[in-house]
Amino acid sequence: MADSADKTTSRAGIIRTAALTALIGNTILAVLKIVVGLSSGSLAVVGDGIDSSIDVLIALMSLLVARIIARPADAGHPWGHGRAETIATVVLSFILFFAGGQLILNAVSSIASGEVPEVPSMPAVVVTVISIAGKLLLAYSQFAFGKKANSAMLKANAKNMASDVIISAGVLVGLGISMLTGIGIIDPIVAILVGFWVIKSAVGIFTEANAELMDGGSGTEPYREVFDAVRTVPGAGNPHRARMRRIAGFWDIDIDIEVNPDLTVREAHGIATKVEDAIKARIEGVYDIMVHVEPAGDSTNSTEEGFGLCEDELRKDGN
Repeated sequence: MADSADKTTSRAGIIRTAALTALIGNTILAVLKIVVGLSSGSLAVVGDGIDSSIDVLIALMSLLVARIIARPADAGHPWGHGRAETIATVVLSFILFFAGGQLILNAVSSIASGEVPEVPSMPAVVVTVISIAGKLLLAYSQFAFGKKANSAMLKANAKNMASDVIISAGVLVGLGISMLTGIGIIDPIVAILVGFWVIKSAVGIFTEANAELMDGGSGTEPYREVFDAVRTVPGAGNPHRARMRRIAGFWDIDIDIEVNPDLTVREAHGIATKVEDAIKARIEGVYDIMVHVEPAGDSTNSTEEGFGLCEDELRKDGN
């Protein structure tokens, strides 16, 4: 388990670096957009600034998560603290959903008030262009860090920042149309569209994180890889009752195999160890593997036991 501990520490360091990068970048953009949005009379730019403020909170949350997941496994958390990252991703989705809803309510309230919104000034356009460039750099950095650390939270944050680029681009188009036509109401309408886009991103992030919390959503391809790996080991037969789940980017795998019932315990253990090595060679980011050995011909069908997958079930699903 020392190797797993080293990987966890390394991931925590990468997440910490990514969080600091996002914290500094988004703080600068948030202050610029809110100040310029208020002074230039653009509700859409203020809303974009609020979205960046949410990203600042996300970065702070990521720093906290990096500290938590770096902790070694203990008696209360024998699988480690990796699920803190998944929970943080769920919290992120709720924050985004609330921010999008609040932006929509503010924009609708502005339109319903009957007051004629003022046409935004040029500084709003300038800060929005700066925002697009800054968010592109931040989205790229978060995705690179997320890929390196295999972090669902960082990848979700990268998607969030990529959405921010689209949001800022929409705000820029709205500002341009408003300034060219002199129609101020276009700005709150764009703000409403921005709000719906933020809500859409929030729902997508929540769906992915919830699948991990429910130990599902991995698809059938990883199982195929596991079964193929077992077949490369002489003496290992009938892989079944396979279960795979994600723990903050790492795989936790359980599988049953059959061996010759006349083998000694040492010989059967040797085959199980080779199965573990074969699976690790095929699947990246394995946290732990549990291989249960059964005498050939005595195993119970996984469908009768109510959990786990076997190769026959993959074929029935047409895979």
